Amino acid sequence: MCNLYSMTATVDELRRLFGPFAGDTSNVPPFDEVYPGHQAPVLRRGEGGGLTLDMMRWGFPGPAAAGGRPVTNVRNLDSPFWRSALNDPARRCLVPVTGFCEWHQEPDPVTKRKAKAWFGLHHDAHPLFAFAGLWRPGEGGPFMAFLTCPANQVVGAVHPKAMPVMLRPGPDTERWLSAERPDACALAVPFADTDMRRVS
Repeated sequence: MCNLYSMTATVDELRRLFGPFAGDTSNVPPFDEVYPGHQAPVLRRGEGGGLTLDMMRWGFPGPAAAGGRPVTNVRNLDSPFWRSALNDPARRCLVPVTGFCEWHQEPDPVTKRKAKAWFGLHHDAHPLFAFAGLWRPGEGGPFMAFLTCPANQVVGAVHPKAMPVMLRPGPDTERWLSAERPDACALAVPFADTDMRRVS
């Protein structure tokens, strides 16, 4: 489960890769470490069909049966909890990302803490990509979470269970925001190993 990522791109970089968008873009600071419960930039479809940049809190309010804990990762695409958001393209969103972290499975023998491993795209010149996200309005919201899928080899060497669903700006992001559910959910596959690397 991914519970830490970074988004250090500027508004101009977001526009270059994702296209024009509306919203309050006067000052988007770098987000070096985004944890569950933090606010972060998210792109979604606005009422006119164009993209809008919003600040959203990471973590859907959880179901009462599970104690109401925020849900940060969308793991089971068949779960009734996610059904309405997945069925409605207006409830899908893009979570801009420049890197994400997974923790090593075993603690460091000296510090007794699990070490971080950061991952990103293979080319430093274009570090920006997006997670396939879902969002919802709510009291104190809006809120977002993002999809996960089986890990590829790069991420699996550290965290074999899963990785976030990564989208390249362009046809993949447009498909996620616009396609019918089966076609959109078909994007929930491991990112190509050749296109990403372990950063640290």
